[in-house]
Amino acid sequence: MMRKVLLFGLMSLFIAGCATDAMIEKERAQANITACQDKSGLSVACADTVTATFAQDGKLWLAWVKQDHVYVQSSTDKGKSFSQPVQVNKVPEPIIAHDEYRPKIQLDSNGNIYLTWTRSLEKRHTGNIRFSRSSDGGNTFSEPVTVNDNLDIISHRFDGLLVGKNGEIFIAWLDARDKEQAKASRQEFLGTSLYYTWSSDGGKSFYPNKQAAPHTCECCRLAIALDVDNLPVVMWRHVFPGNIRDHAVLKFSDWHTPGTLQRASQDNWQIDACPHHGPSLAIAEDATYHAAWFSGAESHQGLFYARSEDQGKTFVAQKQFGGLGAKHPHVAALGQRVVIVWMEFDGSNTIIKSMRSLDGGENWLEPEQLALASGTSDYAFVVSDESHLYLSWQSSQGSHFQVIN
Repeated sequence: MMRKVLLFGLMSLFIAGCATDAMIEKERAQANITACQDKSGLSVACADTVTATFAQDGKLWLAWVKQDHVYVQSSTDKGKSFSQPVQVNKVPEPIIAHDEYRPKIQLDSNGNIYLTWTRSLEKRHTGNIRFSRSSDGGNTFSEPVTVNDNLDIISHRFDGLLVGKNGEIFIAWLDARDKEQAKASRQEFLGTSLYYTWSSDGGKSFYPNKQAAPHTCECCRLAIALDVDNLPVVMWRHVFPGNIRDHAVLKFSDWHTPGTLQRASQDNWQIDACPHHGPSLAIAEDATYHAAWFSGAESHQGLFYARSEDQGKTFVAQKQFGGLGAKHPHVAALGQRVVIVWMEFDGSNTIIKSMRSLDGGENWLEPEQLALASGTSDYAFVVSDESHLYLSWQSSQGSHFQVIN
């Protein structure tokens, strides 16, 4: 079944799965570039990466980066039209916003808006995690603060942001402070570490940084989800003994205390490098964990899905999916509906595909093609307004927002 697609910014309505005429795409892309360069039409169409989320009132919010500034926009009609962009950081700063990097945006039940992003530092592969908030519906934002309390010019990157049911703000990231300390002592330290902080006062202050786990893969995105008991769960690519880079999951005992690390995948991918492929995690209303990831292990290659019904202690029903070159799976759950989206490349075009389950991951419908575009493309994500699941995807032709169930 073909579905209508809503295009952010300057793009118009088109039918999913049908390629837009190449000449029209080129003209629109050039119009976007011109508008962004002279700031006459500064909008989400100017961004390379976009993060979308819904507020509890159904309003759609976007966060994106252009010219050393983070911007937010909102929509009350599911992406047909948007408010004017609001600049978050008044003072420009170098912001990393490509591939696995992107600003994160979350809202609490009172409509307060929270954002994190990575500020690039002067040395390669270094950065700080930044935070800002709005308590007036996105009209103004607080002056950004750095949440990592180690301020050495090292790697504090690949942040994840989560907001609890009572307004708790949880931020986790990959941190190189332990690796640097080991290096200074002439000791070996594989990977980096998972660090976190959280706020109980709406982001006015944060508790001191704590290590949640050592030996994380250096450059793979984190997956963070809120369990049904209102506690964070983090999933990441871990460096297990023998330089095996499979996935781990950790549920917090309380907001201050990480629980026990559990191994989530058994691919046994041995590689002395970071694959730049992080996992995705969604927790359903029945407390089932739904996970999706990429593996490049010689005997276990491709995209995989599995679920856990015991808070990540064991993952079952592993399923391989995706075609040649498939990457970056993202999973979301709404009731018994589970959706995974991912990207494939046919040599000329980027193709966004999806796979759906209507019974909590027990059975899956055949994969469908949702969209296609030539030129550059960002990763695809799924977001929910508690009634439907939507594809959120940015390409060189514009930003796409589409109901997928």
